[in-house]
Amino acid sequence: MTKLIFFFCIALGAFSCTTKTDVSTISENLDGAIWISDGRTLPEHDSLFYENYPAPLFRKEFTNKGDLKKATLLITAAGYFKATVNGEKIGQDALSPAWTDFSKRVYYSEYDITKQITNGENCLGVTLGNGFYNPLPLKMWGRRNMRDILPVGNPAFIAKLVLEFENNHRTEIISDKSWKVSSGSRTKNNVYLGEVYDATLEKAGWNKVGFNAAAWEFAKTEKGPGGEIQKEFFPPVQVTNEIKPVAISSPQKGIYIVDMGVNFTGGYNIKLSGKKGDTITFRFGERIYDDGRLNPMTTVCGQIKREGQGGPGAPAIVWQTDSYIFKDELEVWYSPEFTFHTYRYMEILGLDKKPQISEIVGLAMNSNVTKNSSFSCSSELLNSIQKATERTFLSNLISVQSDCAAREKFGYGGDLNATSESFIYNFDMQQFYRKTIYDWVDALNDSCFVDTAPYVGIKYCGISWESAFRTTQYNLYLYYNNTDIVKELYELDKKWMEKVARLHPNKIVDSGLSDHESLEPVPVQLTGTCHYLQCAQIMEEFAEVMGDNEAAFKYKNLAEELKTLIKEMFWDKPVEGKINRQTLFSTLLYHEIIPEKEKEAAKDSLLAALKNGPSEHFNTGIFGTKYILEALSKSGNSNSVFDVVNSTVYPGWGFMIDQGATTIWETWKESDNTYSNCHPMFGTVTEWFYRWLGGIQPVENYPGFERFTLSPFIPAELEYVDCKYNSPNGEIISSWKKSGTNKITFEIKVPEGSLAVFQVSSVELANVTVENKGSGETIDINNLNLKTDGIELKSGYYNISGSSK
Repeated sequence: MTKLIFFFCIALGAFSCTTKTDVSTISENLDGAIWISDGRTLPEHDSLFYENYPAPLFRKEFTNKGDLKKATLLITAAGYFKATVNGEKIGQDALSPAWTDFSKRVYYSEYDITKQITNGENCLGVTLGNGFYNPLPLKMWGRRNMRDILPVGNPAFIAKLVLEFENNHRTEIISDKSWKVSSGSRTKNNVYLGEVYDATLEKAGWNKVGFNAAAWEFAKTEKGPGGEIQKEFFPPVQVTNEIKPVAISSPQKGIYIVDMGVNFTGGYNIKLSGKKGDTITFRFGERIYDDGRLNPMTTVCGQIKREGQGGPGAPAIVWQTDSYIFKDELEVWYSPEFTFHTYRYMEILGLDKKPQISEIVGLAMNSNVTKNSSFSCSSELLNSIQKATERTFLSNLISVQSDCAAREKFGYGGDLNATSESFIYNFDMQQFYRKTIYDWVDALNDSCFVDTAPYVGIKYCGISWESAFRTTQYNLYLYYNNTDIVKELYELDKKWMEKVARLHPNKIVDSGLSDHESLEPVPVQLTGTCHYLQCAQIMEEFAEVMGDNEAAFKYKNLAEELKTLIKEMFWDKPVEGKINRQTLFSTLLYHEIIPEKEKEAAKDSLLAALKNGPSEHFNTGIFGTKYILEALSKSGNSNSVFDVVNSTVYPGWGFMIDQGATTIWETWKESDNTYSNCHPMFGTVTEWFYRWLGGIQPVENYPGFERFTLSPFIPAELEYVDCKYNSPNGEIISSWKKSGTNKITFEIKVPEGSLAVFQVSSVELANVTVENKGSGETIDINNLNLKTDGIELKSGYYNISGSSK
């Protein structure tokens, strides 16, 4: 399929650059089509938004005269859309289009529907949902109404169907005011509150040929949301897994609790029985109370938990819920369309009898990023942590990388800053993160830092959140050798650095959020200024890529100055007041603030801080956890990390698993009322699995794994590790297994076009042999000591074995 490629920047104020379109690659676009809607006027008062507002149905019949070669549908919406042809769903996507700032860009989808078109008459059908374009006026945390921030309006769509015939003729069916429209049976739909489906309002056959639409109105033309319409280039949201319940209980008469076995994000498909007028109500939660009742409180939108807090018309508690109202059918299968929930437990109210497990399927949804990488080992605990982390990550990929997919659903930069490398180790994130970067481009302004992209009005976290815009670019460069994004955004990046200099003229960052969820205080002067330093270092490298020597020199000097300031404030003299010393020393080591000759003292201080931690475990937060995992391991103390990770004592990942967690919590301490039980930021442990137990590490100045390190850590408690990472050059394998009394065998694969340096510093190996499995040749390593020396391995499969001393 020919791709439409856009190179662009859109931003506010001083943040702008030229939009470029490669016309030669354009296959189709939406030229000529018109935005259309049902023409309804939005309510004037907030309370009225909570009344019924049925999702509109649009239909258009057309004729295929035969000899059809290809049929292509291009479609997008302000809100969500579901498209059908002759009553059959088009494509496998859900919750389309992706959430963006609709006033700046809207992505359209392209579908080949040739096989769904019949000779003669056909019918296109489109249903619209509210999505993030027509949100409810919920006052999250009692004050933040997204209708005051987001571009909002009546849901609308724009589409073009292109019919190409064997005689090279073509016909275009566009969205215009010739389409007919009526109201549908989904009387309410909201990404937080869920949907209400009233089957008594169904219009049977409305999206098929021959339906009598004489009473329907003609669609109304719209201006649209204003954003540039661009072709989707990233993985769409789809149902990626079907989950079977493990149990159904009834804590009290008439109420059934379905246990899906794992926490996840998505929907469900359920067989329902009832009579006309019956209402079946669903609620969802990550937990249950001790008496077996549903506990929905960790998923409540915006912590709205009392009457009046959410604003006029809002429910007292804004939990996740759906409802189905029966028509004439005694049995139906029901699945919500324009909402998504995060849940392990589903409460059902209104059934006459207990549902059967076979009649319920959980539908896990996420942006369908490719997973060709994997990690597993001989420890069931570590495997459970890895699976919970993967599940948490996917649950927070609904077209944006969210911090919690139930309570907020926002794309916070802090979580992105902490976990983007962890996501990359597990999934192919290149195109998803390119979309994420453009979301940040649209969110930026030239006067302050913002916390999320798309922007939702939150702007107090500071540089450690907005700098994700820069670090994500760098990770696309480092892990995928994506220099296009560097070249495209370089001028914008330089302007952003000028903004940072204006907002922090003394260079020390003195405002914003620091090590979020640390168990002890961390000054933002430490973490924030280190993120400023990281951005200066990235800009030095980007300037070198661009051949901008003057800028490279400038950013190098800035980085050195920032290092000196941080060192003077946090190392050269004692830090006064209470501070998390684990975060302090791991941050200084991670960012290489401390001179080489003084690093041993810093390592000792970090180990002492770890020993003084709760249960000698980590007490770090969103950034400190990533830093301490790396700083300890890089300093030769991977055993200390393993002791924490491999423990079920609080605080730690093993403690979460031991308490029944199937996704990673927002806090070290278990929460049953406030904090999300499905939050990515502590998922950085998976990065440690790949980088240290698997040993797969990219090398700076060799982006895209042109050259990389293989340095696996071999704990005494593990028998084997299987680790695979899909690099741009192909699959990397770094697996090892113990056998006999002291033999260790390594299975290594280096892809074509790459060079690996293999080293094992955690154990001393004797009688080492290196066999190229492809050629069968044995490589002479000249008695190298793998604990201190590395072996260069060109592309190929290798078996390396030795005896541990």
